[in-house]
Amino acid sequence: MNTSESGVAPPLAGRREWIGLVVLAIPTMLAMMDINVLFLALPHLSTDLGATSTEQLWITDIYGFLIAGFLVTMGTLGDRLGRRNVLIAGATAFGVLSAIAAFSTSPEMLIAIRALLGIAGATIMPSTLALIMSMFPDPKQMGAAIGVWATAMMAGVALGPVVGGLLLASFWWGSVFLLAVPVMLLVVVTGPFLLPDSRNPDAGRIDLFSVVLSLAALLPVIYGLKEMARSGWAAVPAVVLVVGVVFGVLFVYRQRRLRTPLLDIGLFGIPAVSGALILGLLFATIQAGTGLLMTQHLQLVEGFSPLVAALWLLIPAVAMVVGIQLTTPLAKRIRPAAVLVVGMLIAAIGMLVLTRVDASGGLPLLVSGASIVFIGGSPIGVLVNQLVMQSAPPERAGSAASLQSTGGELGSALGIAALGSLAAAVYHTKIRVPGSIPTAAGDAARESVAGAVSTASRFPGAAGEELLDSAEEAFTSSLNITAGVCAAVFLGLAVLAFASLRHIAATGAPQGSSEPAPDAGSDSGASAAQP
Repeated sequence: MNTSESGVAPPLAGRREWIGLVVLAIPTMLAMMDINVLFLALPHLSTDLGATSTEQLWITDIYGFLIAGFLVTMGTLGDRLGRRNVLIAGATAFGVLSAIAAFSTSPEMLIAIRALLGIAGATIMPSTLALIMSMFPDPKQMGAAIGVWATAMMAGVALGPVVGGLLLASFWWGSVFLLAVPVMLLVVVTGPFLLPDSRNPDAGRIDLFSVVLSLAALLPVIYGLKEMARSGWAAVPAVVLVVGVVFGVLFVYRQRRLRTPLLDIGLFGIPAVSGALILGLLFATIQAGTGLLMTQHLQLVEGFSPLVAALWLLIPAVAMVVGIQLTTPLAKRIRPAAVLVVGMLIAAIGMLVLTRVDASGGLPLLVSGASIVFIGGSPIGVLVNQLVMQSAPPERAGSAASLQSTGGELGSALGIAALGSLAAAVYHTKIRVPGSIPTAAGDAARESVAGAVSTASRFPGAAGEELLDSAEEAFTSSLNITAGVCAAVFLGLAVLAFASLRHIAATGAPQGSSEPAPDAGSDSGASAAQP
């Protein structure tokens, strides 16, 4: 039996807490879903609002970057003001802003609203995880509850494009935003009755200068990468990128000097924590980035409607759910490092399959490759959070949880920006515009495959067909090359998982069999996740 330090078993959660968990899991899933729910809507809103390829990338990923930038800040705010209060305030803002976003009239307006949505969404992750830890004091129940929460996060990422496609089959692109309104209303109405008003009386003060430094590091780096991918080497984006890196160094330096840092950089000194966090961040990067490319391929190269594309994307999503269900029993018998290494190798094979996708008849390889990737990566969603929380010192558990949430959100946003920019750069070098196409129309075709499809439709005949064929081949090449890069990253992650996590025992191992510390043979060194 698990007991507290006083020898008294912690109280078990009842029906109210489990219903409250559902209320917490749904907005968590929605917050992650909002990162990529626009994937299938992007061609439609781009045509309607006249968004350029760069504006499209900002529309999709400014949300994730501001969530990542404000997660730790909002977690500290919840510690001071009460997690339930911050969650309900954030849910209210999220619902209102989503309704406004649905009726945006320009790319600039939508980018601004998505930025505000990111700040509001940052209240959800840290508040829900902290509330779960206070609602489920029993270690076994807490593990199960965090498992439900982590599954909701991964389901949100996997199901975002699917839900978007189903909505677009019957409604306009703004409907993908209106989905948030009833969900957040549920949180606002039921939260005061189902969720405890927990807070940390010893919470540290929010260091606003650190918040500014984190954003000053993140956004210039992304802007520089985007502009260099779109237009090639230029002085302005290069200088902006360097400025972002300098601010990043200053941010890390300040965190190391503060008594209560915004981000506990010292946790990266624990190999298991740093290894698990990097695994989570880079898998989220790959999942979000390749997800964007696959949804565009299904619509703009395969020519499917949003509904049909969404139905094809259900197959990889189901594969991920199956993988998640298999991970828990496997992790009880096999060391997490072994499960993760095998998973990364499987995911690398899936990426190699995606390198063989063709512009004509590539659907079977696209769906099968994505399914293999999702099966291979599914253990990360289950094990990373558990490994981070198990390996971090108990007094730094809150900081570890914030780092884990930040890594997932930042990885998703980085994937859209970095892999989207890589794919855009490849597309720009491969696309060939016929000489008979006017300059302005040709520039639009070079911007993105969506622009090429739109341009080709205005020039029927040989020129339009030639442009469309070239655009489809160029975009497919960008998908192939990006998948090859991701395959190499997965091989690196397999090495990282073995190197940093090989000493951690299976969660169902007998007492004393884990090796997280030099005295791992003693009872006190046993795994924290005993059955």
